[in-house]
Amino acid sequence: MTPFLAEFIGTALLILLGNGVVANVVLTGTKGNGGGWIVITTAWALAVFVGVVVSAPYSGAHLNPAVTIALAISGKFEWAQVPAYMLAQMLGAMLGAFFVWLKYKDHFTATEDKGLKLAAFCTGPAIRNTFSNLTSEIIGSFVLLFVIFYFTNAEIVDTKTPVGLGSLGAIPVMFLVWAIGLSLGGTTGYAINPVRDLGPRLMHFILPVAGKGSCDWSYSWIPVIGPMIGASLAALLYLAISG
Repeated sequence: MTPFLAEFIGTALLILLGNGVVANVVLTGTKGNGGGWIVITTAWALAVFVGVVVSAPYSGAHLNPAVTIALAISGKFEWAQVPAYMLAQMLGAMLGAFFVWLKYKDHFTATEDKGLKLAAFCTGPAIRNTFSNLTSEIIGSFVLLFVIFYFTNAEIVDTKTPVGLGSLGAIPVMFLVWAIGLSLGGTTGYAINPVRDLGPRLMHFILPVAGKGSCDWSYSWIPVIGPMIGASLAALLYLAISG
């Protein structure tokens, strides 16, 4: 499997299972309706586990442009590979969102609340405040990447070798994402991954979701820019203190 295909498939699985649990919890008439935050954060952590296990041997299992950029800033990943990785991640996120819609199509139709339909695709703030929402995404993404650096802090000799989450195994990463969701996710839904939000939001716009409302484009830049800022700051701090 090529790194591009690995990132594409891994990200698609991540979004299928991650957005799938949101759909199961919030859409009308599902078996998991009303399952709550613990169910959502747990399944998202497991979704990361699945995506990492599948893609790690072939691409390093970035599955997130913020991870790719942070590793490139730190010198652990070759900048020339960044565009292809990000494209694969974006396309994978869109495909995963498509299958969530297909799987829960009847329940999207049965759900009257347009906001809940959007929530099954992308994130949104609990309290809308641009500065606070952006700060929340920066902090969550900073924690994600700063800890990942200590998962991947072995000396890298060949920067052409795919390096990322898969360099230590999927279980620690799963617990990290679970902790972020439980502790820091309640403000914005913890996108901490630009394509996790933007890819599915685009699919909400494109797909014929029954009775859908606005895609909330005015908010959409926050879960894209916030994770990139947080990841970059994590990379710079790691470089500063690691010598």
